[in-house]
Amino acid sequence: MTSSGTSNGKPKMMPSTEEDLDRRTFLYNLIMPIMNQYIPDLDKGKAMFLYFVKQETATPCGLPARTVLTSYYKSKHFKCRARDDPFNDFTSPDQTILCNDSSQSMYCQLLAALVHRRHVLRLGAVFASAFLRAISFLECNWLLLCNDIRSGQLNPIITDPSCRSAMTTLLSSPNPTLADQIDDICRRESWKGILCQLWPRAKYIEAVVTGSMAQYVAALEYYSGGKLPLVCTMYASSECYFGINLKPLSKPGEVTFTLLPNMCYFELLPLGENGEVWTEAYGQDEEVPPCKLVGLVHVKIGCFYELVVTTFSGLNRYRIGDVVQARGFHNRAPHFRFICRRNVVLSIDSDKTNEQDLHKSIAIAKKLLEPYNALLVEYTSFADTSSVPGHYVLYWEIRLHSPNLNSTAAAALDFSVVLQDCCIAVEEHLDYVYRRCRAKDKSIGPLEIRLVRVGTFDALMDLIIAQGGSMNQYKTPRCVNSNSAAIGLLDAHLERSVFSPRDPIWIP
Repeated sequence: MTSSGTSNGKPKMMPSTEEDLDRRTFLYNLIMPIMNQYIPDLDKGKAMFLYFVKQETATPCGLPARTVLTSYYKSKHFKCRARDDPFNDFTSPDQTILCNDSSQSMYCQLLAALVHRRHVLRLGAVFASAFLRAISFLECNWLLLCNDIRSGQLNPIITDPSCRSAMTTLLSSPNPTLADQIDDICRRESWKGILCQLWPRAKYIEAVVTGSMAQYVAALEYYSGGKLPLVCTMYASSECYFGINLKPLSKPGEVTFTLLPNMCYFELLPLGENGEVWTEAYGQDEEVPPCKLVGLVHVKIGCFYELVVTTFSGLNRYRIGDVVQARGFHNRAPHFRFICRRNVVLSIDSDKTNEQDLHKSIAIAKKLLEPYNALLVEYTSFADTSSVPGHYVLYWEIRLHSPNLNSTAAAALDFSVVLQDCCIAVEEHLDYVYRRCRAKDKSIGPLEIRLVRVGTFDALMDLIIAQGGSMNQYKTPRCVNSNSAAIGLLDAHLERSVFSPRDPIWIP
């Protein structure tokens, strides 16, 4: 199994066994019995779940190396699932899910979902970001999709043989009436609520909307018109599946997961209490003494912990890197609210950039300013998800060394070219996962540097102190994702904006 690479910026490899897939399937099979307690008649239609695989590699001895989801979709547990079970009735043919070309897979899965639009009850993807990318793809390609439905012929841009075979069967005859209905909906000036218009029987959207994915909740509510609940059903990682949401209709900010003690052996590293996370005593790569760990039955409500797992496939007291907060118990099994990944500053998709990695990248890039007698005096950042795909934004304040230039001279000089070079330098020195998302997956847009006027970060300090910060303990925040007032202040002092002119180099 290969991890997503979010822990240290590069995918890890770990052993997996047949029994691991049995346990994961067990957890998947719990989802619908729980959902049925809250939403009726989910067996009366189809699920439009957008699933994708990644190209697998091989170890030197020939073992396949796959991501956890690719492993599941290629296993007998998925491909040989009970077809007569209405909860396994997906709009996407298996051939389109198993296509290695993500663009062709997306096109075919959306086409199938539109063909079955009157039968869809459940919408979703694994992550909220992936579902929004699908909406963006639909915005760019709905005319082509309508043409396929109208003519009953699959667009020749789909070249994958398995996809063509499956979709040709689905498009058995022209359907101009359906094409006109979809055309009329997609031509409307506003796409607010479009999900309920395209799939009028849909009852909810299923996707991960906790942690860094919470930033996409507003966009999902816009496209659903606020009419569809956002359901986050399970808590899992590449290393192990952990637990399930027993109250799936909870609001995204209130979601908790009950850990299933048959998934692995759970221990927890205390990180804080009384609403406060302590300064960490152990670095991410340090081994924690067993005496510092507590068992599941000894957690205290309200306290913060990091998950530590011992898995059936061989991981021993492995630190997952997630910060969780105990919120209560189901019988004696605690349920937790996911708080964050440890030390993550920026995240758009599967990328997880921490403060240290961001600082190292900027430290290299700012050297490009030196020939201009310019100095980067302050910076901060945020993950801009106002467009799809989202992208990293860096706010830079630059001062000039020359005493003959006034405080606004930086704005008077044309730094556009050198700032573009700085964008490239930052991206080239961010981790493997970020560069893959940028260069291959196209799930992250070009990095942007926003140059602000001299004195802007002094004003930012005044703002944060006015919000309750301490002058003695003030540190420039390296990320302002959650501070809309700070973002507004920075944008109000904007001098210019520059985007990275090319993709960073990424080698699989």
